[in-house]
Amino acid sequence: MTKSLRCAIYTRKSSDEGLEQSFNSLDAQREAGEAYVRSQAHEGWKLLPARYDDGGFSGGTMERPGLRKLLADVEAGLIDVVVVYKIDRLTRSLADFARIVELFDKREVSFVSVTQAFNTTSSMGRLTLNVLLSFAQFEREVTGERIRDKIAASKKRGMWMGGVLPLGYDLPEAGSRTLRVNEVEAQTVRQIYGQYLELGSVHALQRELEAEEIRSKRHVTLSGKALGGKPFSRGALFHLLRNRIYLGQIVHKGEIHEGGHDAVVSPELFDAVQTALDGQARRHRASTERRVTRAPLTGKLFDAAGEPMSPTFSQGRGGRVYRYYVSASLQQGAAPSDSITVRRLPAGDIERIIGDAIQRWLTRGGDPFEHLRAARLAGGGIELELNGLDAESIASRLAGQERITHASTRACRVLLPLVLPLRGGRRLVIAGSRSSPRPDRTLVEALRRAHRMLSRDRSGLPTIETSPRSPYERKVLRLAFLAPDIQRDILEGRQPRTLNLEQLLQTSIPPGWAEQRKTLGWRSAR
Repeated sequence: MTKSLRCAIYTRKSSDEGLEQSFNSLDAQREAGEAYVRSQAHEGWKLLPARYDDGGFSGGTMERPGLRKLLADVEAGLIDVVVVYKIDRLTRSLADFARIVELFDKREVSFVSVTQAFNTTSSMGRLTLNVLLSFAQFEREVTGERIRDKIAASKKRGMWMGGVLPLGYDLPEAGSRTLRVNEVEAQTVRQIYGQYLELGSVHALQRELEAEEIRSKRHVTLSGKALGGKPFSRGALFHLLRNRIYLGQIVHKGEIHEGGHDAVVSPELFDAVQTALDGQARRHRASTERRVTRAPLTGKLFDAAGEPMSPTFSQGRGGRVYRYYVSASLQQGAAPSDSITVRRLPAGDIERIIGDAIQRWLTRGGDPFEHLRAARLAGGGIELELNGLDAESIASRLAGQERITHASTRACRVLLPLVLPLRGGRRLVIAGSRSSPRPDRTLVEALRRAHRMLSRDRSGLPTIETSPRSPYERKVLRLAFLAPDIQRDILEGRQPRTLNLEQLLQTSIPPGWAEQRKTLGWRSAR
């Protein structure tokens, strides 16, 4: 008895042109496939009712709904033979074809082309298919080269060849490749250029444009999807300020060509903006280099898992830069496997803690970090590996719970007890000795600012004089309701040594004073 073979027909057309017709290319391919299956009825071939069609999808990608459905059914063991009109209907990529054939072989599925009598169950059929597919991929690559050459030649002649339509211009008229100036938007572009020269900062420009409700260009795609009409991002503003299309030029792969469209900004204004942007970039690079030189623990600090912790930077309100040391895996985007291992430390705080401790152990002055070979986070704090220091001399200068864990003629290791910061806002606290109090001017000023927002009623109870104007001010206002001893410690510099304003404002502060001390890890020095 002949074995029944379940046959599936796959059809594809690269463009969606003509698909609205009652009988289109996909129908023609399927009709040819059905006729072929009927001709093999004596071999037990039977056509499956399911359709696997991809209209308007390129053969250079595997991301096609019909193909995904076909491969899923093959994987599920529902198909024995896949029938196509021509081999390039399935794919034009040799690498993709190899993966598809591997799946077919794994599930013992045959592949048949109606117009090219192949069957992949034989080695000769597989060889012939690979040769033909190589020519199909070659044809696709040559077609791509022709298209790219045509685009390059057209841009050299100043033609607009599509893409995201820039603010200040409208699409060319039918049959033309020349952008049309939109006078209303062109005035907005000139305004943005002028405001940048006045402000000297793209960050400030972004905030001002958002306050003035100036939005990016809004346009609708051929499929009816609305894009744009949103506040400018900094990246979009940098691109707009650098875009030479506003000079009436077309740029293609670094080459500048005179465009057929009119300019909307003068060369003098454009050059002035470029000079300002270049100066801002140089200052940013110089600032970054200076910050890098201020990271003395680079290459020396390691987390509890042994991963190196490298310096990173973030920018807060008003351009203030915050420095951190972050574990390598976290910098590479890996999610923390637990909430216990510390993978991020405030740079200034950990540098000050380590530097103060080593300076106290030195018998003479000098840079304390020159004696630091490595610093490793441990369960009880941080272990410092030192060289060039005498262990007996260090032992006489240890304070609190500090202790030497290893000593040799070349180096010694000292455990500096710390309560390290965990995820969730609990802060880093020194478990050993403290140096003299050191008020944090930023914290003190924020506390004073919070009290300036308050007034007193006749009974002496605090009331809010004016409603905070921003979410930031609302966070600052909460400081006025901290426990009295916490506020006193901030004014006298007796707060936890690593506590800063950013960390305090990001912490959810409970109303109860006892809960505040617990949440902030507060231990008064008195």
